Order: sequence, then structure tokens, then C-alpha cells
Amino acid sequence: MLEKFRAAQALAIKRLKELEAAEKLPLPYAGPRPPFSDALLAAAPGAVIAEYKRASPSKGDINLGLAPEAVAAMYATSGAAAISVLTEETYFKGSLYYLEAISGVGLPMLRKDFLLHPLQVVETAATKASALLLIVRMLTDDELAEMLRLTYDAGLEAVVEVFGEDDLRRAESAGARIIQVNSRDLDTLTTDLGVARRLAAHKRPGRIWIAASGIAARSDVLEMASLGYDAVLVGTSLMDGADPGAALARLTGKAD
Repeated sequence: MLEKFRAAQALAIKRLKELEAAEKLPLPYAGPRPPFSDALLAAAPGAVIAEYKRASPSKGDINLGLAPEAVAAMYATSGAAAISVLTEETYFKGSLYYLEAISGVGLPMLRKDFLLHPLQVVETAATKASALLLIVRMLTDDELAEMLRLTYDAGLEAVVEVFGEDDLRRAESAGARIIQVNSRDLDTLTTDLGVARRLAAHKRPGRIWIAASGIAARSDVLEMASLGYDAVLVGTSLMDGADPGAALARLTGKAD
């Protein structure tokens, strides 16, 4: 799947290169960005990053009728520490516009996409996002280190996603400060929280850890917190129902 996602980025990167050549790259956003890591730590353990997503390879279309502004308002009142925003267009029907639409609720936003090129960091810095996602398996060691450096220089934070011990080693070596453990098998698209349980033993002091995929109930959130995860990222189990806000409230405990 990652190779399909990589191929889908070619057009977006080509467009950014053309903008660079024409000296028309977007300027960095000059306004304040809510600190992403601070928001997670303030709600940790058990912080929930709620995701706005419209489709996925495993589920197909997801609640296309729910506007980003409406979902963001639901999340803000139901205990989200931050919002993850899918911007990948081909497989997830995302858009950079959703970052602007969702920004009104004032929560820190994570740009979730398959970022491969330094110009995509520049592009992200022009939005109101507070953080971006980098996937270890999609980058060489040198590329990961460079993308992290550019991200930090731009005043953004990086969530570095790993799927196993080797990914984690590479993320740590590159200087990752926020580690996201994804429990989804990339070949079968199934989830197994055993991945998050196994990797939890490797958490180092001073790092923020997020568990992603497979979180569907309050008990899952509490278990991940007990293992040392500061936060969980939840998307499909929130978005595939009629009321994402109510689903989030059940995860955060606000429905109790």
C-alpha cells in the first residue's frame, strides 16, 4: 500500500516543483499555531487525537456528507486533544482546504498525508497545521533526517510513524520526538493491537508516544494509557457512524 501512496504523490510534488521554479511557493503562515505536543501532554495519559477522514482503502467512502467544520465542532466539544486531518486526495479524498476549515475550533491540527519531498514541508508550513506526519518506511534515513530538520526549522512538529522495531530504531536515530505506533498490517489492512502492546516496552523517557489504528472503545484507550502511550489517534471508528462527536465522547469518557 505504501508504494501506491508514494506513486499518488508524484503529481502533487510535480506541481510544487513548478511553483518553486516560478517563485510562487506559498509563504509560511505567520499566525499562531496551537502547540501539538503540549495539547497531548495536557490530556495525557489517554489523550485522543480525533481524525477527520472521508475515505480509506480499507473502508471506501466514509460519511462524505459530514462537513469538516461540523465534525471539528463535534470533536472540540467531546474532548479531542487535537485533530488529525487527512489531506491525501487519491485514496482518502482529502484536501489541504480541510486544514483551513477545521482550524476555526482552535485545536492543534496534524496534517496526515504521505509526505516525501522537502517542498511538502514548505506547503504544510503555509497552512495552520501544527504538526505533520512522516512515515519511516517511505523515507531513507537521510531523507527522514532532512524532513525532520526542515519541519523543526519551520516551527512545526513531526509525528513519526512506525510499524515495528526496525522502524522505531530508525526514527529514534533520525531525531524523532513524537512516535506514532501504527497497529495496521500494510499487506492485509487488518489491525492488531498486539503491535502497540509489544512496542510499548521500547518507549524512551522524554518522548511522546501515540497508538494508532485498532482503537475502538474506551477500554482500548485506557489500555494504551496503562502501557505508557500518551495519546491515541482514532479515525474510522469515529467517522463511520452518524454522530462522530458522540463516538468521541465515549472514547474520552465525556459520555459517562
